[in-house]
Amino acid sequence: MNTLDTKSDKEDDSLQERFDEVYLKSWLEPLVKEPISQFKLSKLKGDASDRSYFRVNYSLRHKNKSSLIVMQLKKPIPSKEPDFNRMQKFLTNLGMPVPTILHYDANRGLIFLEDGGNTHLEDTARKSPDNIIFWYQKAIELIVVMQTRVTKEMQPYCPAYTLKFDVEKLMWEMDFMIKHYVKGFLNRKLNQNEELNVRTALLALCEPLAEEERVFVHRDFHSRNLMISEQELLLLDFQDARMGPRQYDLVSLLKDSYVVLKEKTRNELLVYYLQRMEQEEGRPISPTPFLKVFDWMSVQRNLKAIGTFAFQYMENKNERYIEFLKPTLQYVRDTIDSRPDLKPLGQALKRVIPELNGNNGEKATRL
Repeated sequence: MNTLDTKSDKEDDSLQERFDEVYLKSWLEPLVKEPISQFKLSKLKGDASDRSYFRVNYSLRHKNKSSLIVMQLKKPIPSKEPDFNRMQKFLTNLGMPVPTILHYDANRGLIFLEDGGNTHLEDTARKSPDNIIFWYQKAIELIVVMQTRVTKEMQPYCPAYTLKFDVEKLMWEMDFMIKHYVKGFLNRKLNQNEELNVRTALLALCEPLAEEERVFVHRDFHSRNLMISEQELLLLDFQDARMGPRQYDLVSLLKDSYVVLKEKTRNELLVYYLQRMEQEEGRPISPTPFLKVFDWMSVQRNLKAIGTFAFQYMENKNERYIEFLKPTLQYVRDTIDSRPDLKPLGQALKRVIPELNGNNGEKATRL
């Protein structure tokens, strides 16, 4: 979320209406206990969400420079504490590396956070591919903690406590993909029988996934939601966490639309995860059934991402995610073509998504 935006000044002005320099000084100066001499406000790129982000750079009287992040919620709801705040408290109490909340203004719908810097895991993966294993193993360590300690310590005040990836939720995401990608982006006019066939095939995918053992799932655990700060990872955008299959966050990380890993690298990291989980739980994990669910989960998760990218383009006129359709479709194509148990689903999907019939376009660069 920490990259300068290039939107128009007019749009930026409309997004900045809830706070100004006078407002910032009114609470920030008592916090830092000295006068603020200068402010600089920058609009940041968010990641397919309905929240807006800003970086506030400021200088103190003694020329010390610092910064913070302002998260502006889509709509203030003073009577209800945001899920982000409740989740942040829960994760902070368990020692998870999440941003500190500096200030919360319920009436304005503003959350002020510590600044995690400019370096995403995505940036490091592209600029320093030789260090991929090191950083991705660190990311997997976070997944292991979420699936063990965080899951065991789940409390009713945590928003994820009552949320789960059941059949209804998984199929809602598939219907969202059909609506915004197949019918919207591809402009395919499905008749009743075609839609019934593809939904039946997707239901056969989602039902067994919903029956898997559930653990704490971040839900959006990819390279743009992991910052590298002081040689450690900082976890972002955790407010939508829920209970789901062990494979979910691994899929988000290892079959990421933004960073496409080499198959050898992905397999090495999967082995690392299995070894770490065996150490933590004191019991062996059979690779074959685990990897089957990983592949099945990857089809659902990647189709969900395709629906989100299409929605951003069709409904919000946001073209930023169009380039990521190809690598995400490639994941789906590779998986359904490599697993005989996914053949019926593959046949149904290829009838409504012609892009899954062969390689229509160049493969994404693999790191």
